[in-house]
Amino acid sequence: MRLLEILQIRKPILSAPMAGAAGPELVAAVCNAGGYGVIPLWGRPKEQVGTGIDELRALTDRNFAVNLNLSFPYEDQLDMCIAKGVHGVSLFWGMEPSAIARAKAGGLTVLMSVGNAQEARTAAEAGADVIVAQGWEAGGHVWGQVSTMALVPAVVDAVNVPVVAAGGIADGRGMAAAMMLGASGVWIGTRLLASSEATIHEVYRNRILQASEADTQWAHDLYDVGWPDAPHRALSNSTSRSWEDFGCSGPGNRPNEKEQIGLRPNGDPVVRYQSYTPLPETAGDVEAMSLWSGQGVSLVREVMPAADIVEEVYQVAKKLLQGGNSVL
Repeated sequence: MRLLEILQIRKPILSAPMAGAAGPELVAAVCNAGGYGVIPLWGRPKEQVGTGIDELRALTDRNFAVNLNLSFPYEDQLDMCIAKGVHGVSLFWGMEPSAIARAKAGGLTVLMSVGNAQEARTAAEAGADVIVAQGWEAGGHVWGQVSTMALVPAVVDAVNVPVVAAGGIADGRGMAAAMMLGASGVWIGTRLLASSEATIHEVYRNRILQASEADTQWAHDLYDVGWPDAPHRALSNSTSRSWEDFGCSGPGNRPNEKEQIGLRPNGDPVVRYQSYTPLPETAGDVEAMSLWSGQGVSLVREVMPAADIVEEVYQVAKKLLQGGNSVL
């Protein structure tokens, strides 16, 4: 399989770059289990990007990618990835062929996240090695508005590079379905929030474990403080319910704006409507914060080591694809 060759991995399972939740331990565990870890290091000074790469390399000798956000300054961070000789970069939240070309010229493998087939064509023409097709079901920040079921085959038909399916995939059945649609691999986020290595608050993790498939909510600018104009999907909570009761008003006209609802581990305030992943040491009204989650959350029911999650998803998908009985 071309994806396995390009990424030099054994299992076509990639971890989603969940900023705040996916630290070196989680990403290394996915890599060491035969998958491909993606570590979110965007928004940090160049030196901290280098430190983050070093910390991850201390835990794994396998390939991984650094996730960079194209809507924030990324040039210095990309230069550090090139200087450090990382295997790959995962680019998202924008379509800049020049960024792809720059990464390729630096010797990096490029994974480009897209929300439609035309973006996939643009990325492939610019030299992207792998296309990540992110469906609307995905948790966290969601670039497009097409469901995974419809998006993946459209993207597969549009490009001649491997396509990784993202959005709503939380078990081996989802992986098998994505592969049948033509994907070469899958990108998993919400399921890994319930890994023992995920760095999220206990309140957040418990909400994930208890949620149904109908408990997530997509919004264009609900949690926009710190990252405006960036649509996202999160669990419904007291903040979103109050916002709905107030008529889903836009920024500047929402109930209790600028209200401090907690503290980061370093003591910095967390305000209502902030784009923020609650960490284990976060204090305050954690339930009211942005609890990112995809629609596959109903399939997440127990905390497991990340390596066990990767293995379980892979083995179930393999069994279904190799030995499934036809129902036709």
